[in-house]
This record gives sequence, C-alpha cells and structure tokens, in this order.
Amino acid sequence: MSNLIPDYHLHTSFSGDCDTDPYHLIEEMIRKGMTSACFTDHNDLDYPLPPDGCTFDNPIEVYIPALKEIQEKVASKFDLRIGLEQGVQPHTVENLKNFTKKHPGLDFVICSTHYVEHDDPYYPGFFDGHDPMERYIKYFEEMLYTVKHFTDYNVYGHLDYIFRYGPGIKHKDNFKLSAFPAADLIEEILKTIIANGKGIEINTGALYRGMDYAHPHPETLKLYKDLGGEILTFGSDSHDDIHMGYRFEEAAELAKSMGFKYYSTFKQMKPEFIAL
Repeated sequence: MSNLIPDYHLHTSFSGDCDTDPYHLIEEMIRKGMTSACFTDHNDLDYPLPPDGCTFDNPIEVYIPALKEIQEKVASKFDLRIGLEQGVQPHTVENLKNFTKKHPGLDFVICSTHYVEHDDPYYPGFFDGHDPMERYIKYFEEMLYTVKHFTDYNVYGHLDYIFRYGPGIKHKDNFKLSAFPAADLIEEILKTIIANGKGIEINTGALYRGMDYAHPHPETLKLYKDLGGEILTFGSDSHDDIHMGYRFEEAAELAKSMGFKYYSTFKQMKPEFIAL
C-alpha cells in the first residue's frame, strides 16, 4: 500500500537511546507497506548527564553524510528523508540559531522540549519534592520562550511530552484544557508556532507508553486547528523496529474529525501537503 502516512519521528542507532540499524528499520517499514519516512535522530546540546549515561549529542558532520548514503542506496524502493530531533533549551537557543544553514542537507527538523530547568521528566525523581503543577507550568514557560526565540525548525514535537511521565494526566478524561493552569501558555505557544509558519506533530508514541491519547491532547490539537494551524506531521517516536507508523490510521481519523484536510511531509525544509 502506497497510501500509508509517512512516519516523521523515527530514531535509529544514530540516537543515543536507540540501537536499531537504519537499513533494518527501512526493511521493516517496507515489509509493513510503507514507502517513505524521515529519520529524526536526537541532537540535544548541553543535556544533563542522565543516570543511565545515555548521550544525546549528534555528530552531525557524520550523521548527514551517512544518511545521504543510505538514502541513495535505498532510493529505488524507499523514499527516505533526512531529519533531526533538535532538543532545545532556553539557554541553548543562541547556539542553535541558523543550525540548518551551518549544516545543509536536512529535509526536516523537529524542535522538542525534553528538559525543564535542565532536568528530564523521563527519569524518576523529576517530580520528587515539587508540586507537579509547578513543573507543568515551568515546562510550558520554557517552551514559550523557545518558540518566541527559535525558528530553525519545521514542527514542534510531542507538545505535551511532560504529561507522558507526570502524575494525573495520562488519561484523556483527566485533562480539561480550559481548567488547566497553563492553558494561556499553551494557547500562546500555538499562536506563535502558527505565526512563525511552523507546525506540530501528532505523536502516537504516547499510545504505547501508558497513555490513552497521542501527543498533544485532543483538546490542544483542536485548539491548534481552531487558531489556524495547518502544518501537521505524524510520528511514532519509535526507538525500535516495531512501532513505526503506530496507529496512524486512528490518528488520521482524529485529525480529520477536527477539520484537518492535509498532512505534511518535508523536503529540503519545505512542506509538501498531502490529502488525508
């Protein structure tokens, strides 16, 4: 089937938290009937050293040429795009400006907020000794700073990533945007993303990580559309050879029910719009 939505959030062994061989991943996607995807391996400047010693900086001078070689070798059977998941923190914004001009060859860049005050919600202890709501608010405050000062990307990744690991919001019905203390921050983030000509993703990785909704929460996705958001990609956030394209049909139906008519792919940092 050639109409499967391409996966625009995938990790390979070029990411410090993944050991999946890129060629093997492509073969598995072909086996699933997929004809195109974008590898988006991690690049996080000044990341806090995690307890497991995992590293998230990307040797970009090696990464882009290596993916170009893979791209050329599989071109007859698979349309591979070259992407990056750029982990951005307020204090790294200046160093990352004009990144794609300094490192040409990328088709697509996800901007992601992984850390709050240089601490990652992924690891146990992040919420210890803190009011969870204060952590949520700080997360979105730092994201708002990022979108107002950083534009060298295409799509913001897993907009409410922190919900994946925080207490009380793993289930769809436990969250009401209108009652959420950071609702104004989220709206301003979305308005800024749209004004800057950027988009967001539906990240289905949440669905195999203990949540019953994809990122962002459906109410946030609907707000993005109501505010005029058009650019939308689909990503599984897969770090293995199993979850590529995970529940994309379901995610596409959700998007269509909210009024989205297209999804986007990217080539040389420019969006292509394809009917849902």
